[in-house]
Amino acid sequence: MKVIEAEDLSKVFRVKQKEKGIRGSIKAVFHPQTEEIRAVDRISFSVEEGEVLAFIGPNGAGKSTTIKMLTGILYPDGGNVKVLGIDPTKKRKQLAYEIGTVFGQKEQLWTHLTPYDNFRFFGAIYDIPDGEMERRIEELSEIFELGLYINTPVRNLSLGQRIRCEIAASLIHKPKVLFLDEPTIGLDPVVKENIRALIRQMNKELHTTIFLTSHDIGDIEKLCKRIIIVNSGRIVLDDSMAHLKYHYLNKKTVEVKLHESVKLPSAEGITVLKEKGGYVKFEVDTAVMKIHDALRRIDTENVEDINISNIPLENIITDIYKSEGKTV
Repeated sequence: MKVIEAEDLSKVFRVKQKEKGIRGSIKAVFHPQTEEIRAVDRISFSVEEGEVLAFIGPNGAGKSTTIKMLTGILYPDGGNVKVLGIDPTKKRKQLAYEIGTVFGQKEQLWTHLTPYDNFRFFGAIYDIPDGEMERRIEELSEIFELGLYINTPVRNLSLGQRIRCEIAASLIHKPKVLFLDEPTIGLDPVVKENIRALIRQMNKELHTTIFLTSHDIGDIEKLCKRIIIVNSGRIVLDDSMAHLKYHYLNKKTVEVKLHESVKLPSAEGITVLKEKGGYVKFEVDTAVMKIHDALRRIDTENVEDINISNIPLENIITDIYKSEGKTV
């Protein structure tokens, strides 16, 4: 069953152009010039019930605009969209009872209230009876392990604790679809992994369909089986995570700080990006050479510090564009 259907979905913003100089400023007041920015450009896709979909792309690609159209916050300028068979442009209030949203950079909780009081508040908004509301709060508190701070004002919680409560609050009315926009932004690695585990558990136990946007490759690798990449408002790739891993996520960046300067031995699968003094930065193609084999080429006693990371998402998108003969 398809829970999200978008066909030729488009959104255009009209932005005033800034004029230079005094004359330009006066002209702008009486004869303002506008520029059309096509944030979303006729995209079509669907999402199946229970699916965990990654909807990703660089800043300004149209991700958040798409989510806002799917949830009824913004009206599309063209195309059709249905979520759970409901048209968000016509029945936004009805849809709100069936979906949940979490924007990692925007708070929905009242910071002077406790998580418990916030949950009660949101439960009242969704017309949940008292008895059912208390059972739901107890269930979410157990799933998200909120017991130690459920009665602590939100303003006194850590960022990781707050995100847990934000997600729990969005589930108080048992939504069938949950939109997560950068849910792990700003979190440390341990807290990120905890949030990912909660999302997996929520999808498995509550059968919630997850529509996820993130700049963190770790979120995408560990949560999603399918990925849609957008850039400049258009869909660049719609494929399985397995295909993306095989073709585009097989490279890691390694940065090493050494006590003494040394030249890294050349080898197939290793590309040296920078060498300066005791600092070496290189890329490892894990399809050719495993990371631990690459690290064996460095004298461990000479290592002061080391960092291994995925290549930036923007680089992956650039590679995809190049493979399709396009330009970013």
